[in-house]
Amino acid sequence: MGNNVEFPDDERPERRVITDGFFEQEIYLSRTETAGFLREIADALEDDASLTISGSSWEIPFEYREPIEVEIEFSGQRSSELEIELEFEQAREGSDLRVE
Repeated sequence: MGNNVEFPDDERPERRVITDGFFEQEIYLSRTETAGFLREIADALEDDASLTISGSSWEIPFEYREPIEVEIEFSGQRSSELEIELEFEQAREGSDLRVE
């Protein structure tokens, strides 16, 4: 998987590869950093059906299939918030065809 997208995060010495279980990372980026991160994702999406998202101490190699779910959510209650979520599903091995 050659499409590496670097997720800026804190510095930790060990880098672990995450291929199962649950992992969540949340950071706050400037507009410029966010734009650069999204550009890296866009470039990776155009290149291949696989990408590796990584930070300084972790990486997640992932092969995905289309379609990619894009969810837009807006909340304008106490304070307005716009959420944009991309959801990738893992590529399936083989075919979905079955004979019963």
